[in-house]
Amino acid sequence: MQLLKNDIITLRALEPTDLDILYKWENDTTLWEVGSTIAPYSRKQLWDYIENYDSDIFNAHQLRLMIVDNQTDNAVGTIDLYDFDSVNRRAAIGILIAPGHTRRGYGSAAVRLILEYAATTIGMHQLYAYVPADNRPSLELFRKCGFKSAGCLRSWLRRAISYTDVIIMQHLFPF
Repeated sequence: MQLLKNDIITLRALEPTDLDILYKWENDTTLWEVGSTIAPYSRKQLWDYIENYDSDIFNAHQLRLMIVDNQTDNAVGTIDLYDFDSVNRRAAIGILIAPGHTRRGYGSAAVRLILEYAATTIGMHQLYAYVPADNRPSLELFRKCGFKSAGCLRSWLRRAISYTDVIIMQHLFPF
């Protein structure tokens, strides 16, 4: 199997042509509640991000990849490693599968590819995810990919006038 590619998807670096789709996803307010975005991004901000993007996780302490459907060559989401800790060999993982593309296997394909990359190429010890307790599809995705629940952060995310818990999902790589 080719690195960062399987039968369903390819994970690739950001390209200038991704500007419009990133602008759409980053400014979709229905997606903000699963992350920590509270304000829209301008095209200029996103252009600067793409233009200055450093794909070396050891320098940038993050890695963002586009999830691309192999059959259509269309971007269907993004997957991120962030809060990279090179000393303890751990990072947080985040994933977005765009509306209209969910429940097609893209998420599990992307997580499995990034797990393989994290273990074999970067030499990671663990990845972890913060998943809202009421986000059943995301919890199922991470469990399906071998993540285990490692704890609960009570009232962690604000949702309008209430709060929701977050489940910490963790994947440890064997030595």
